[in-house]
Amino acid sequence: MNWYCIHTKPQREAQVAAYCATTLGLETYFPRLRQHRTIRRVRRLVTSPLFPRYLFCRLDLGTDYRSVRFAPEALDLVHLGAKPAPVPESLIDELRGWAGAGQEIIQVPAQLQAGDQVEITSGPMRGLSAVILRAQNERDRVALLLSALQDGVQVTISRAHLHAVLQRG
Repeated sequence: MNWYCIHTKPQREAQVAAYCATTLGLETYFPRLRQHRTIRRVRRLVTSPLFPRYLFCRLDLGTDYRSVRFAPEALDLVHLGAKPAPVPESLIDELRGWAGAGQEIIQVPAQLQAGDQVEITSGPMRGLSAVILRAQNERDRVALLLSALQDGVQVTISRAHLHAVLQRG
């Protein structure tokens, strides 16, 4: 059984995850991002999908594909060409590592903006300094997910692995 990425209808990720887990008995992973956002001039802590309209499910294509493909609120599995694209186990492990033990919610410690100087605090690039070129939004996260599934060359570092060097004034 491999991990696959399920494409869902807008704002229906949780329903598809619950259906796959409870009705079909499959293992799902629906990572979410908790961050501060300003909504109507009030700063609030908001939890939203890390990859809007996508979640991960471990399944056997031979026996479970049709059940997942035709699940309520699901559109299809993410395909590369004619076949569904398996998601590397290492990607799921890394996402779970960012969220912490037994959780699906990734915390964003501080809002980083373009131009902020940061130091990478863990991983293979630990100790390097960098400048944030652009802040990532939901659309960028989805592009990064699809790039990772295609073995693209884009590299992204979790904000949890960054430390701001200079604070904005």
